[in-house]
Amino acid sequence: MTNLADLTAHELLGLISRKEVSPVDIVNSCINRIEMYESQVKAFLNIRDAETIINSIREDEPYSAIPIAIKDNMLVKGQPATCASKILSNFIAPYNATVIKKLIQNSFNIIGKTNLDEFAMGSSTENSAFYPTRNPWDLERVPGGSSGGSAASVAIGFSIWSLGSDTGGSIRQPASFCGVVGLKPTYGTVSRYGLVAFASSLDQIGPITKDVTDCALLYSFISGYDPNDSTSLNMPPYKFSPPKGDIKGLKIGLVKELMGEGVDPSVRACMDNSIKIFEDSGAIVEEVSLPHIEYSVPTYYILATAEASSNLARFDGVRYGLRANGKTAEEMMFNTRGEGFGPEVKRRIMLGTYVLSAGYYEAFYLKALKFRNLIADDFKKAFERFDVLISPTSPILPFKLGEKISNPLEMYLSDICTIPVNLAGIPAISIPCGFINNLPVGLQIMGPTFSESKLFEVSYGFEQATSFHKKRPQIGGS
Repeated sequence: MTNLADLTAHELLGLISRKEVSPVDIVNSCINRIEMYESQVKAFLNIRDAETIINSIREDEPYSAIPIAIKDNMLVKGQPATCASKILSNFIAPYNATVIKKLIQNSFNIIGKTNLDEFAMGSSTENSAFYPTRNPWDLERVPGGSSGGSAASVAIGFSIWSLGSDTGGSIRQPASFCGVVGLKPTYGTVSRYGLVAFASSLDQIGPITKDVTDCALLYSFISGYDPNDSTSLNMPPYKFSPPKGDIKGLKIGLVKELMGEGVDPSVRACMDNSIKIFEDSGAIVEEVSLPHIEYSVPTYYILATAEASSNLARFDGVRYGLRANGKTAEEMMFNTRGEGFGPEVKRRIMLGTYVLSAGYYEAFYLKALKFRNLIADDFKKAFERFDVLISPTSPILPFKLGEKISNPLEMYLSDICTIPVNLAGIPAISIPCGFINNLPVGLQIMGPTFSESKLFEVSYGFEQATSFHKKRPQIGGS
């Protein structure tokens, strides 16, 4: 019999409505999974007490029986919000993020806060100040990042679904590495209020789930206008309806520049198989060129680090978080940041400060803004010809712990397929499209702004033609 922790939210909701399972049994299945494997995976930074989780179940509120994990850069009132950084190790959130308010209004049961790269800066969750998270498919490999804890939690069944944040691929890349589904929504459709900012013009909260139906369902709860967020778009929440998956006649563009040098041959083979699946389902797949996409990585790391330099200036030891000793205010701030920030965060702050400094602002930052517009224009032109675009989510398979941590540039290039989407502000989803030596491979599907419903339809059509989304990791053969 399938363990309840391995089922999807919509499957469990069906069992509850038919009174075939007890809500307590569902929650206990996730708690038992955590007790068995969390010491090995280390997906969480903070787990709520089991009794508190069970007492949060409401018989007349089915979503209270479907545990959700939250990335630890979103504020949950009364709970730690560390951003996996020493500088916030003693910080307790004074209010709820808007997405958390929406979940609580619908009686969602938060099971814990998940590990991440410090301040969401990284692609492996190895930059956490506390410990790295491990990939449930292979404990010697990374789960991706920065939402590695959230993706690993869903993959292994610690939670049924989770929330992550995506600045340059931090939902989609770990979803790919952990064999789950991850959506980066259109910028502005999900409130960022209560999300600790990394790069404000790029950050976006989104769902990580076991399948596409769950992804669409969770997105419907967190989307919608929020007056507390100046970048929130004044539009209603996404209205959920079960996707049908009819993709016959769909025009799909395969992004040429994201299939070239650097793509692992096994990933390329999975992409070739994915194209065949689409074509067998009646879709038309053709190659498309986005000529400025090759500049995405340098453009992103100029803009993102510039914004990070500004956003992280608030962590000074004066108002909240860590405070180190110092004879003067300046020395106290210097010591606080020196002790509190990890090496990757310091690296990005220094780079961001440099590109914003006098004499370099026009040469770097303004030029990057221009390239961002060119990349967005490339997407707009492509969507005049195609309904959606596809690429690998990651050009490589999940890599081993420690393999890239000493080579920042190589680590940055692992996000080459996901970064362009954030620069353009468009939505994209990663879904499982194959396994190589029991390691997951993700397919990225990109759409024009506000095309989430189309992405769900296309993804669901692919999902129904395959069984990759049904596969679950097995730790220790159990």
